[in-house]
Amino acid sequence: MKERILVVDDDASFLEVMAFSLEEEGFEVVTARDGREALEIFTADPLPVVITDLKMPRLDGMGLLERVHKLEPEALVVVITAFGDMEMAVKAMKAGAFDFLPKPCERDHFKLTVRRAFEHVRLKREVAELKDRAGSESKRLVVHSRAMEKVVALADRVAASEATVLIEGESGAGKELLARRIHRRSGRRDKPFVAVNGGAIPKDLLEDELFGHVKGAFTGATGDRKGRFMQADGGTIFLDEIAELSPGLQTRLLRVLQERVVDVVGKDEPLPVDVRVIAATHADLQKAVREGGFRQDLFFRLNVVPLTIPPLRERIDDILPLAKHFLKQHGGGREWKITPEAAARLEAMPWPGNVRELENLCQRATLLCDEAVLSEAYLQSSSDTERGAQVSPASVSLPKEGASLIEIERKIIETALRMNDYNRTRTAKFLRIPRHVLLYRIEKYEIDPKGNA
Repeated sequence: MKERILVVDDDASFLEVMAFSLEEEGFEVVTARDGREALEIFTADPLPVVITDLKMPRLDGMGLLERVHKLEPEALVVVITAFGDMEMAVKAMKAGAFDFLPKPCERDHFKLTVRRAFEHVRLKREVAELKDRAGSESKRLVVHSRAMEKVVALADRVAASEATVLIEGESGAGKELLARRIHRRSGRRDKPFVAVNGGAIPKDLLEDELFGHVKGAFTGATGDRKGRFMQADGGTIFLDEIAELSPGLQTRLLRVLQERVVDVVGKDEPLPVDVRVIAATHADLQKAVREGGFRQDLFFRLNVVPLTIPPLRERIDDILPLAKHFLKQHGGGREWKITPEAAARLEAMPWPGNVRELENLCQRATLLCDEAVLSEAYLQSSSDTERGAQVSPASVSLPKEGASLIEIERKIIETALRMNDYNRTRTAKFLRIPRHVLLYRIEKYEIDPKGNA
């Protein structure tokens, strides 16, 4: 598959020369005539490398550089500046540009800079994959309770098969970890594991996310985009919150399961795909089928091997081993002590957020406790702090004449940003959404993430 690059310049002839040179080198080139057009393209389809002129109408190169990094911090931006304007080039480098090119530029120097950028992209991908593998190992399932031992034993038994698996359980119970365990013990272990959370991706973007599109399929489709199913070809795709799929997407997923093909938006012929599907939900799918919200034929296709993860409150024997595991993992490898009083309190807590809630508590403890000891006093203070941080229902007032859902969501995001000192990572955790979803909404609603009026 060709590497893709976005090139931006208001000089049409120079833009054409750059695009031609890159296409000669085998790149797929997407072009834009100014920063605003480039931003629209990048928002819909974040490309790994962007080359942009600095002086352009509507949105200049410095503004584009800032917006690109806000949307996708890992993207590499190369800026082009005229001879004699080195001050702007230095300013761009300080703002996070990967490199700069003079204008006009020697063709060999231009191509070398682009090749260096993509070599950097390749290395970052390899590092990310290694970190992901290491993270998967550190986030392994910790199993001590009889209830979880039964679930894991069944998962291990079916891992070597090609059977579709449906994992049910409350949010935070460990459904993705179990899915990753199945993948690692399958014949597909050396192929991709691709996770998709249907509840975290806006519904109007989910179809494109799953199935992809070809260039020209719709307005803004400036190049081919490989969907998650094709990214997982040969491996495993994990579809979390499967109950969130719209009726149309349920139909398309059923076709994938029945015929092993993917219908790419804008492409006449379906593409064959070899992928194992593991689905998960916290909802009652059988109830959704009875109420007409979920297709019965799709449910039967998914429910070949059902696995149910019990909530943490029903796995008391797992609580302390999990706590020790998380304390060590987030505490730099140190062994932590849990006092008897704290242990009793942990085992008595209801854990509505399940394992994820326990991990968050332990991570906070490693940051806030002076010694490697988890005490009842810390648990009490942590509980009081959480209660104090709850958002009052009055935080978002609704006018009697009504309000649009978009405006309400915008106000909630603005309020959450203020409460978290405009730290976007903390704000995303506070709102319980992935960081990229928060960044997407900040850009969509044109919210100033720094709180400036």
